[in-house]
Amino acid sequence: MIKEKTACFTGHRPEKLPGCKELNKPVLSIVKSMLYYQIYQAIESGYEYFISGVARGVDLWAALYVIEIKKKFPNIKLICAKPYEDHGNQFKGEDLWDFKNILAKADEIISVSKNYSPDCFRLRNCFMVDHSSRLIAVVDNYKSGTGQTISYANKKGIEVNIINVKDYLAMSPETEYRNAEYFYLK
Repeated sequence: MIKEKTACFTGHRPEKLPGCKELNKPVLSIVKSMLYYQIYQAIESGYEYFISGVARGVDLWAALYVIEIKKKFPNIKLICAKPYEDHGNQFKGEDLWDFKNILAKADEIISVSKNYSPDCFRLRNCFMVDHSSRLIAVVDNYKSGTGQTISYANKKGIEVNIINVKDYLAMSPETEYRNAEYFYLK
């Protein structure tokens, strides 16, 4: 992995994203479209390595998008940075299915810590930022692990691309879909 060609992700779990409690809500569609767009834009800018922390929500969605985009750009690589070795075993339903699929298709899997500890997620986030030159973030609440990761990335001087969920909450469904189409097709 080459730091200058590596991007990583941070974001909230789905239940922590306002307007996204139901997975078919328009706000979630916009957020996912913007996430896809940011990944695609990174590839067009020369990024080849993508690190996902494989947490539920944004991390899993981003990893699935990288896997999908690899069909067109087979040179890109997906690195999964698990906070601890058994991370993900407690997932259920679609999250577990996606998690196992992602690990099976990942180019590399790294466990930052051997066992769970209260600090393992922060250590995982620092590892991702320390090995990247760009952070793609989906955020609503900056007083969170996502906010701490953004702050750490800013301190380290890496590029931070933020998808702020609040920017899309006030939009009407018609405006949301037009904007998603605009950003996706741009």
